[in-house]
Parts: sequence; structure tokens; C-alpha cells
Amino acid sequence: MPVIPVCSPFLAGKELVYIAEAVSSGWISSSGKYVPEFENAFAEYCGVKHGIAVCNGTAALHLALVALGIGPGDEVIIPDFTMAASAFAVCHTGARPVFVDAEKATWNINAGLIEAKLTPRTKAIMPVHIFGNPCDMGRIAHIAARHGLAVLEDAAEAHGAGHGGKKAGSLGTIAAFSFFANKNVTTGEGGMVVTNDDALAEACRYYKNLCFPLTGPRTYLHRDIGFNYRMSNLHAALGLAQTEKADYYRELRIAHGLLYRELLHRIPGVILQKNQPDGENVYWMNGVCVQPEMCGRTRDELVAHLAANGVETRLFFNGMHRQPALRKYGCDCSGEYPASDFLADNGFYLPSGSGLAEKDIRMICALIRDFFRG
Repeated sequence: MPVIPVCSPFLAGKELVYIAEAVSSGWISSSGKYVPEFENAFAEYCGVKHGIAVCNGTAALHLALVALGIGPGDEVIIPDFTMAASAFAVCHTGARPVFVDAEKATWNINAGLIEAKLTPRTKAIMPVHIFGNPCDMGRIAHIAARHGLAVLEDAAEAHGAGHGGKKAGSLGTIAAFSFFANKNVTTGEGGMVVTNDDALAEACRYYKNLCFPLTGPRTYLHRDIGFNYRMSNLHAALGLAQTEKADYYRELRIAHGLLYRELLHRIPGVILQKNQPDGENVYWMNGVCVQPEMCGRTRDELVAHLAANGVETRLFFNGMHRQPALRKYGCDCSGEYPASDFLADNGFYLPSGSGLAEKDIRMICALIRDFFRG
């Protein structure tokens, strides 16, 4: 049976043209014109001054944290309901991630619970725009300003999303993106740090390339310990072509998200992610939660039904407080996280790629409606 994949890359621009040019020029490593062109184009797309291209989204998060001066003994507030890379990046600095439960409606970090988790060791808040749905950035910015904290946006899933008229990536002190193959803008593997802060941008450029001096001759004398987080010219060529079509891909994802909501919102026991007021969701993934007590069926039964009919899905993240690796690292995994637990136990996402056909969305939704009627 043909399978509708959960998320395939969508390459509808000049990707082959630019990659072929990079290959023919011989510039296939981190030197070459496409790296700065991609950095500048994506920064402009986000509405910020600086873009620093790196090898993946986790590296982007780690680099941003290092630039902020986060290190051992520090704490960073993160959502409990997120991908593990958000927490791991904090751990790579020697700092400790501190978890905050999700909002029941938006599935993002519950801004109303953040201040209860602050301590004298807290140095930053890392909101994650879950599935492309922007967080309550106004409230988070207010909390950060009141307590003198940096705001690092984990925008890995939110290319082109917005809040209050501004794009994701421009809503905090600094931001990190992923360009993994399933993202709205992809380089296959890759990431980027974006910021308006000149000093933070300079620090990111310095640390991402083994702390070679940014100006002057290369003496191979290193004053600090840096990282090899460079992006290749080939990946950047792909990224530039994708950025040129970013608004088109964004429109496709939004259209898909709205159609899913039109077709699924009246099914008893099916919960969809609600948008943040003043936010513009780009529907990186279209998630569904199943309430067994309302419909008499479970998430896993629905997932099996869709798989039997050729529809690929993915389960939601497990909360950070459930992660054995983070418990082993020394994180405080105690406490109650009811919203995060509900999402992990009852949620999954549906096919959401930019190139998904409308007829496939309609078929998927018909399968879901038939499942609950049965």
C-alpha cells in the first residue's frame, strides 16, 4: 500500500542549480559564497541583523548559549514538553535545564509558571515554539526584563512564524533554528543562530570555528576552546534556494494546517493545538491528541488504524522530566507536569510536509472520522 510520509523534504526552487555551481566551483567545504549569502538572506527573512550558519540545530542552540556566557552552575528555563535537543544543548554547557510544564491549549511553555522556577542561578529562558506555534513572547520578555535574563528562542520548528507582527528569530535576545530535512526550510542537516546583538554575533562566529581569530592572519594560536560547527558551502547553497522560497513553503504549511482544522475540529475526543493570541502558527507539524475518556478509543489505536491504511505518523515527545539521561545528569525531575504528561501519552502528529497533496489530507481526515464512528 502506498504510504503517505509524515514529512518529506520539499525542494521546489534553485537547489540543484546552486549545488551544481558550488560543486563546479570546487568550494564544497565551509568556504565559498553560499555560506554568507545564506546567512544574510535568512537573517533578513527573520528581520534581524546577523545570521551564523552551523552544522545542525543542536549546535546552534549550544553556540547561542555559549555566546550568552552560560556555563557550569547556571540554570536555563526550558519547556518540559520539547525535543530533547533543547535540554541537551544546555547540558553541553555544564549548566542545568529547569523544566516548566506546558499550556494545555497551545502546548507551549506555560509562561504563568516560569517565575516559580527562577532561582539566583537562572541566567536565561529558552521558549520553544512547539510545532511552529509561537509562544507568549510578550509575557516571557516581560518576565526576562524584570529579572535581568536573556531570552533564547528555540525556533527550530518555527521558520516564518510570527508574534505581534515580528518574525520568530527576532523575538528574543538570540535565536536558534534547525534546517533538518523535515523543517519548513531545510538544508538536509544544518542550523543557524540569528540575533540583532553585534557582540553575540561576533562571539558565535568566533566559537563556531575553533576560536580562530576573526580578523588578521591565521597563526594557529587559540586563546579559547571552540567548536567545529561550520556549515558547508553545499548545505548553504541548498539553504539559500530554500530561503528564496520560504514564504511559499510557509503558505503551503499554513494552508495544510487550516484544512486539517476545518476537517477535524468537530470530532468528539480529538484535541487540536490552539494558537497563541497575536501569534501566527506555521504548522510545522499538525498534532492531534486523543481523549480516551471522551471517545472510548486511544491514541495508539488510531495510530495503528492510520498505519494500516498507509498513513505514517509520529508520537509526541516525552517530557523532559521523564528522560533517564537528564535524571542521570542531575536535573530535578521531581514535581508534577500534567499537561506535558497528557501530551506525551495521548498525542501524535499527522503528515505535514510542504508538498502534501490536499487529497491526501482529506483522505487522512476521512480515515480519522471513520475510526471514531466505528
